[in-house]
Amino acid sequence: MSATRSGFGGQLSRHPSAVLLVVQLAGVLLYPYTEDTNVGRVVFELFGALVLGLAILSVRDSPGPTWVALILGIAASALAVVDAVRPNPTLLLVSAVLHALFYFWAAANLMAYMLADATVTRDELYAVGATFTLVAWAFAYVFEVLQGLQPGCFIAAVDPEKQRTWMELLFLSFTNLSSTGLSDVVPITAQARSAVMIEQLAGLGYVALFVSRLVGLTISRQTAAAGTPPQPSGEGQRRG
Repeated sequence: MSATRSGFGGQLSRHPSAVLLVVQLAGVLLYPYTEDTNVGRVVFELFGALVLGLAILSVRDSPGPTWVALILGIAASALAVVDAVRPNPTLLLVSAVLHALFYFWAAANLMAYMLADATVTRDELYAVGATFTLVAWAFAYVFEVLQGLQPGCFIAAVDPEKQRTWMELLFLSFTNLSSTGLSDVVPITAQARSAVMIEQLAGLGYVALFVSRLVGLTISRQTAAAGTPPQPSGEGQRRG
């Protein structure tokens, strides 16, 4: 082992959640350039396999069994690559189901990782963002499954009669999960609207439960390090 673990391998070992977050965000920028050609779709799926691998590395120390993530990730990636080479609606649907299950599983394990102790590490702070992207990806695949089962359940301002692309569904997922509500993609069936409402609730709950907890623990650690623990109200005003 090298004396200084300063390369990519070292960063991946020390901060797997940070690497996962960076790669996920890079994917957001890459995906629009891969949707229009078969070669681009293959590149898209290979990049997705990289994301799945990094997600598995990020949750390897979490309470959940790693083999579940491995089976879901390998099966989802294999079906997605085959569908990119030889498009098939059934393969696409099954792959989307497996991707959604994998990303929900990985997100749940990262949440368990963040709740595992009362101290906040740097990687746990990165895990806040990484978990958000995993949940956004998971719901985007849920939307893709719904679109496969109910063609036309999502419409948009541009080409409303066409099936929505992956990037449009991911955009819808991000806007819902972050509660910004800026998407021009609209669910028009009861089932699609139900899924969107569940994601909106998940986004609010994630901020309320996990982000606020980590912020509170970080403030408590900084207060303790400064040697000035908070005192009960009125403690310093008592006179002997």
